[in-house]
Amino acid sequence: MGTLGKAVGVAGAFVAAHPTIVAWLIEAARTYIYTTAAPPAIAHAVIASLALIRGDEGEQRRARLAGLISLLRLRLAALVMHHPHAGWKLADSQTAIQPLIVGENRAALELSAALEAQGLWVPAIRPPTVPAGSARLRITLSAAHTSDDVERLVAALEHSLNTPQ
Repeated sequence: MGTLGKAVGVAGAFVAAHPTIVAWLIEAARTYIYTTAAPPAIAHAVIASLALIRGDEGEQRRARLAGLISLLRLRLAALVMHHPHAGWKLADSQTAIQPLIVGENRAALELSAALEAQGLWVPAIRPPTVPAGSARLRITLSAAHTSDDVERLVAALEHSLNTPQ
């Protein structure tokens, strides 16, 4: 099974399986039985997306994203190291989603709000989505971001550490 959101940039999902499994799902899966077929425009968008993903532009975007992830991790690791009093931790992730563990719910919500006030949308993720005491910011990068965007975010986070609450 695969989804067609996020990385493919459209909506929907698919199942690739033995014909017997597919037939059974068609007959038994309520989510399939009670859904509407995807419009042709979605099918066309999936084909166009897959062509982009497979091609040179997709390779270039992945390389750019990998560089941004590395830059963000480097800059956040330095920030965490230089401000141990904050109690922040950078989770181990090599994906475009970089969790910055803040700790308490209130701190994560306040930090998210402070960033939003500066035009940066970085949602706070709290229990029950994550364990109690490990509220975090969900920093999500894309190939559309720039190194300046990363530096702006890190500067805003550092500013929040130096601003009395």
